[in-house]
Amino acid sequence: MGKPSHLVEFEHMVLGRHQLSSTTRRHQEGRMERSAYIMLSRIEVQGPMSIGQLSDAFQLDVSTVNRQTAHAMRAGLLERIPDPEGGMARKFRLTGEGERKLREERELHVQDLDRVFEDWSADDVEHFARYLQRFNTSVERITGQPWPRS
Repeated sequence: MGKPSHLVEFEHMVLGRHQLSSTTRRHQEGRMERSAYIMLSRIEVQGPMSIGQLSDAFQLDVSTVNRQTAHAMRAGLLERIPDPEGGMARKFRLTGEGERKLREERELHVQDLDRVFEDWSADDVEHFARYLQRFNTSVERITGQPWPRS
């Protein structure tokens, strides 16, 4: 394989294909779409965001973000509000239902991960989390797209 980064590239590729909950199970259980989960998680941490801010944060075309936010609004997960800072653009914030569903979805993700880590020591899981965070913050530094952390 060559350099250690070759091994990381391979494992990163494999990680990207894993979904602990199958698509069928996700729809049967009313699981949230991955893109909605990520978008709602970002708004939860950062606070209300406009279409432009979401587009910049995710490096997505505004039309894509429009479709995603419209879907989330129809599902009752997001609502549009005037900019709390007095700006012209309206912003999106989580509804009570959006907060509830996001908490439920996050708990399902944690349960899935608990199954993965059932034969890992708590120290191993903690070390893995620290390395994963370090990896993510290095990527964010290079791309200039930091993810706010609470």
